[in-house]
Amino acid sequence: MAHADQIGKRIAIASMAIGTALAISKILIGYWANSAAVISDGLESASDVLASGFVLLGLSIAAKPADDNHPYGHGRFETLSGLAVGIMLAVTGTGICVRAFGDLGVQRTPAAFAIWPLIASTILKSGMSVMKFRVGKRIRSDALVADGWNDGIDILSGLTALAAVSLAIISPARFGRADHYGAIAIGLIVIFLGIRVINDTTLQLTDIMPDRAKLDEIRNVALQVPGALGIEKCYARKTGLQYHVDLHLEVDPELTVRRSHYIAHAVRERVLTELDWVADVLVHVEPHAAATIESGPEWRIGK
Repeated sequence: MAHADQIGKRIAIASMAIGTALAISKILIGYWANSAAVISDGLESASDVLASGFVLLGLSIAAKPADDNHPYGHGRFETLSGLAVGIMLAVTGTGICVRAFGDLGVQRTPAAFAIWPLIASTILKSGMSVMKFRVGKRIRSDALVADGWNDGIDILSGLTALAAVSLAIISPARFGRADHYGAIAIGLIVIFLGIRVINDTTLQLTDIMPDRAKLDEIRNVALQVPGALGIEKCYARKTGLQYHVDLHLEVDPELTVRRSHYIAHAVRERVLTELDWVADVLVHVEPHAAATIESGPEWRIGK
């Protein structure tokens, strides 16, 4: 998965560069144009830069090989970086809302040039969001997908700010506070996204099982090995970009330990070869139920 890590890192670096340029331009232009919505959107873009930094850090640590203290590898750091993105988004959204509510009593009319950084941001973030979703799902990166959601919400917040600023410019008398309400809406959107990302990454950290299709795929590949008579249990947990699998393999109880071990090893190699999203497989050998009934209880230890 080293190549996947490098792709994710390059996207994170590009996202940081674009996000920095957008954040600076929106905050400065929002200040000059007297627009709370544009400044709030700039703060959201600044949080994007920090989010991409967390993604880059998580991918870098996750790429480290397993060691004595981390026998399952360092992949969980990638998921932790996704959790950090969610927490940061929730905090940023709360800050935006508090600031916007505090300015509600002040009526301002933004300058017309306030709309240009919002338009540019919407175009650039649309491309980045699509790229992060596609690559993140392909390399199974929770952090990169979370960052893709972050960009998607940045598009929504930019459009919200654009609508609010446009209304305030077109009719200051009727929509003089639209700019502030737009800022509040942006904050609420960011909070909602943060909560969603926190929920998704927390489920991964608590070892939620993958969907049924993935488990069935593991079972089907394992049963292709001669001598593999059944799968009693199949568990999997995500550790970063890949899954670690626990497989209870059923074999003929009359086989020797050497032969049973050979089949278990063949199953492990078959799964690792055919399923690139599996990092490792721990195979437990069990007696096949039908064979156990036919052979009687005398094969069991202590019987």
